[in-house]
Amino acid sequence: MAETDAEESEQGPELVERVAAIDIAKASGMVCTRVPHEDKPGRRVQRVWNVAATSGAILELADHLICQGVTRVVMEATSTYWKPFFFLLEARGLECWLVNARDVKNVPGRAKTDKLDSVWLAKLAERGILRASFVPPKPVRELRDLTRSRAVLTHATGTSSARKISWRTRKSSSPQSSPTSSTSPAAQYSRP
Repeated sequence: MAETDAEESEQGPELVERVAAIDIAKASGMVCTRVPHEDKPGRRVQRVWNVAATSGAILELADHLICQGVTRVVMEATSTYWKPFFFLLEARGLECWLVNARDVKNVPGRAKTDKLDSVWLAKLAERGILRASFVPPKPVRELRDLTRSRAVLTHATGTSSARKISWRTRKSSSPQSSPTSSTSPAAQYSRP
C-alpha cells in the first residue's frame, strides 16, 4: 500500500538524486523513496510504504531499491532494530547510512508519525544534511563477534574450572576435610 506524490524541488549540486529513508520500528520499517520524476524535470516522486522486518521482506525491499536506482539508504539508529535492515541491504550492495536520532530531530510542533518521520529523513538525506554514524566494516564486525564469543566461553569454562580447582585445593589442604569429620560440609548434611 504505497502512496506516491510528486513535488517540485530545486535541483542543487548537493542534492542526492535517488534516496531512500527507513523509519524503523520493532516489527516493521516505514520506507520513503525520493527519486526524480521521469517526465517532468525538476520534480521529485515520493513513495511511502511499510515493510515487515523479516529477512524475506527486507531482501525484496533491497531488490526494489536497486531497480529504482537508489544510491543511498538512510535509517535512524533505533535500539538494535536497525541491524537486519542495515546488514541485509548492505549485503545487496546498497550504500547504507545509519544516522543518530539527535541529528534527525523533527520540527517542533509538527505531528509525529512513522510516515512523516520517513519523509523527513528522506528530505534531509537528499539535501546532504545528515552525516553517517560509524558502523564497522563486515570483517571487523565478524572479528568482534568471535572475540565476544571467545570471552563468553573462556569466562564460562574458566569459572567452573576455578571452582573445581578451589574445591580440590581446599579438600586436600584441610586436615579435617574427610567426609566423616564433623566440620566438613558433607558431614553437616549427612544423616546419623
